Amino acid sequence: MTQIRETEQAQLFVWSDIDPDHEADFNQWYDREHMEERVRIPGFTGARRYRAVSGSARRYLALYRASALSDFTSAAYQKAFTKQTQWSVTNFGRMSNTRRRVMHVAQEGGFGWGGALVLIELAPGVVDPSVMTTLMQGLMSTEGVLRVHHMIPDETLSTPLPSEATEGRVLAPCLAVDVSSEPIAEATLRYLTEELGGAVREAETFRLMWALDEHDLPALDD
Repeated sequence: MTQIRETEQAQLFVWSDIDPDHEADFNQWYDREHMEERVRIPGFTGARRYRAVSGSARRYLALYRASALSDFTSAAYQKAFTKQTQWSVTNFGRMSNTRRRVMHVAQEGGFGWGGALVLIELAPGVVDPSVMTTLMQGLMSTEGVLRVHHMIPDETLSTPLPSEATEGRVLAPCLAVDVSSEPIAEATLRYLTEELGGAVREAETFRLMWALDEHDLPALDD
């Protein structure tokens, strides 16, 4: 379980906030339409939704897993991305302070999804890959740490949503750590911010709201 491996897989994250007046509809849209819609795209293997626990202006995080970066250039994905439902258009317009990143999962260790998540955004080009591997190996030997992912953003595919400011936009690599509980997430956050020091741009913890696997979905009627 502790072996750190290279992968060809990809992960999209959409990290945003929403006006409290529209929060109920926003959550209903994600839970009743958007997650299923995206996971049904060929190449996509699952999705998770999170709510921030520690100090973020962006309260909601959605992560979508795909087999490869090429799944984000497929005809099926382009159709889904360019032909949104009206419910999607409405909620995309309501998002604020959004970050949309399509990431290559360059290194990974462990398996499964934890009840809590640590997300560290790193300054680009600061942490050497070998240092990251050693750090990830150390994390995997920590009680309560289930999975670690080192993700590198793809500049071409990480097109911004309308609610993301483009001036000064930074495509930052990320380290995500799935853990079994919120106290372990907080302890892991403290450890990583100390170890990585000035390389950390932002660091947050999240609570898992729910996860959807491609195999959970029933076949659509023809």
